[in-house]
Amino acid sequence: MSLKQKTFKGVIWSAVERFSTQGVQFLFGILLARLLTPNDYGTIAMLAIFMAVSQTFIDSGFGNALVRKPDRSEADKATVFFFNIFMAIVCYAIIFLGAPFVAKFYEMPQLVDILRVLAINLIIQAFGSIQHLNLTIDLNFKTLAKVSFIGAIVGGAVGLLCAYNGLGVWSLVVQQMTTTSTRVLLFWILVHWRPKCFFSKASFKNMFGFGSKLLISGLLNTVYDNAYDLIIGKVFSAATLGNFSRASHLANFPSSNITGIFQRVTYPVLSKIQNDPEKLRLGYLKFLNMATLIIFPLMIGLAAIAKPFVLLVLTEKWFNVILILQIICIAQMWYPVHAINLNILQVLGRSDLFLKLEIIKKIAGITILVVTIPHGIIALCYGQWVSTCFSLVVNTYYSGKLLNAGLLTQLKMYIPTLLNSLVMGAICIGVTKLLPEQEHALQLALGIVTGVIYYIASNCIFNRATVKELLDLVSKKNKS
Repeated sequence: MSLKQKTFKGVIWSAVERFSTQGVQFLFGILLARLLTPNDYGTIAMLAIFMAVSQTFIDSGFGNALVRKPDRSEADKATVFFFNIFMAIVCYAIIFLGAPFVAKFYEMPQLVDILRVLAINLIIQAFGSIQHLNLTIDLNFKTLAKVSFIGAIVGGAVGLLCAYNGLGVWSLVVQQMTTTSTRVLLFWILVHWRPKCFFSKASFKNMFGFGSKLLISGLLNTVYDNAYDLIIGKVFSAATLGNFSRASHLANFPSSNITGIFQRVTYPVLSKIQNDPEKLRLGYLKFLNMATLIIFPLMIGLAAIAKPFVLLVLTEKWFNVILILQIICIAQMWYPVHAINLNILQVLGRSDLFLKLEIIKKIAGITILVVTIPHGIIALCYGQWVSTCFSLVVNTYYSGKLLNAGLLTQLKMYIPTLLNSLVMGAICIGVTKLLPEQEHALQLALGIVTGVIYYIASNCIFNRATVKELLDLVSKKNKS
């Protein structure tokens, strides 16, 4: 099988894994949101930063270092495996001892027990780290899809059962732990890898140079990404954080999944052609073009139908989510562009530049956050627009220098898709405005149908080259 065919197969199964799993989680999330309250979701969101920072320390950049290493050995894998478990135990101990201080910070005593139980997830997840990486390295997203899908089903069902029986916020804790436990169990059953040796100092030292820089940048990114939850939970209320968290999750569903599909496939694929600059440049731009062709209409479309969607699916108690969701969607639609631009630096082994960019962006982002927070939650959301624009300029700087594919080159490629997506969004809004105010189901259905029909038809007419390329790729895959 050629690299192109293997790439396409990887994209397809990665898409299946992401959207089937996230689709199930999205569905269970909606059902849980109808049973739980914004306060319940806000309580869990307050703890997200501590879990995320711990996970970053547990990985420490060694996962990406292992994927990128062309001559990876069993000693390398075993080293990462045992390091992850060791760090998970250390992080859990710190969280267990620090839980009372977290509860005092938020002035919510109930957080002590919740955080201590939730953090057990870190240790469980560490036991499946190498099996997960092996599937990614081999582009075996078919097996990964099975594991993730079953885990989401089991975890969601158990969480829903808990919520139905009145367990409240603990339903979300149980859901996460059940999902992780199921996934790790299936990894050990389906992936035939076991550590054949123990921790190797030589392997650790070899990967530490690359991984340590990613650790620092990963920490910056993790703290920054969760700073909103931390500050909103402290300055405002758990309910306000719950509304922000639910809006963020709704916006992240298409954004993070599209990004995840392309990021997980592009990194190993582009790593294989890293020594051919022109081939690397063309492949990199092609991935960017495909990602924006999908993500722009999804995010703009979601913003356009946000009101009928929220009122129909989540009910009136989540009304305050609507405007927040619309604002965040516009900022999040650029996320795949940021991720793929940063991916190329890792492919080229320039984790030093990756770190430099992360520091610059995070300083700017925190500054924007500090300026907007006194003006309320909506101003804070609009601040994400400013942060996104700044990040786009910064992230494309080294792409221009290293691959001659900077901001102007990329914008010329994006603008037609962006304009077409905006027209589609306007059509969706127009259709919903023509219908009665209380007909949320009809507004949602017609808004989606008209938007999809317009976007597909317009691309077949004005963007035939890309459509033909996609169809050719599908045709070759079917013949292979």
